[in-house]
Amino acid sequence: MELREYWKMLVRRWWLVVAPCALVLLYIVATYRTPSTTYQVVMRFAAGTQAAGLSEDYDRYYPWLTSEYIANGLADVAITQSFAQAVSERLAASGHHVPAPAIRSAIVSDNANSIMVVYLAWHDADQIIAVAEAITSELTDNAPAYFPQVAGVGPAVRPLDAPEPIPLPPGLRAQLLGPAIRMALALAVGVALALVWHYLDPVVREAGEVEEMGLGILAEIPRR
Repeated sequence: MELREYWKMLVRRWWLVVAPCALVLLYIVATYRTPSTTYQVVMRFAAGTQAAGLSEDYDRYYPWLTSEYIANGLADVAITQSFAQAVSERLAASGHHVPAPAIRSAIVSDNANSIMVVYLAWHDADQIIAVAEAITSELTDNAPAYFPQVAGVGPAVRPLDAPEPIPLPPGLRAQLLGPAIRMALALAVGVALALVWHYLDPVVREAGEVEEMGLGILAEIPRR
């Protein structure tokens, strides 16, 4: 069957195609809520250890190399479940009950040379500061728990930024994705209803349908 035949079927029963879309559109308008603002905190940490005192050349090279290893390793640690659990326990001790899975899903980490970067996205401007401070404390105070090599060599991680929440308005894609999917599904349902109706409809509307049944056409009565 040619595409124009399908087009005729849909045009003939256009109201079946439009009805689901109209209902879904009314539902979207009736239930629309302004998306909440998300807040982000970006924190950078300097990583490093004291020189081991091997020689002048080694003192220049190996501390810098070690600092890169620490920054890289802690960036990977920051997105683990164990780190999120430790941060959650710190928050609970200060009166903030935040589950570890929520913390883990909100953290994105990266590193550049000896600098570790933690991106934290949260829905509450006040709570994000408490979460950011707990992350900072866990990284600066408890780094040896993840890498025993840095124990006893001074603070291996130093915060460079104070947590300052930055509001991030919801993007256009996030606002339109849900309604667009609903409208696409409604359109698919409407098209399916129109095709099913055509399949079950016993009325003969065109001469071609009669010829497909093996009958000849002697005459046609025009619409007008």
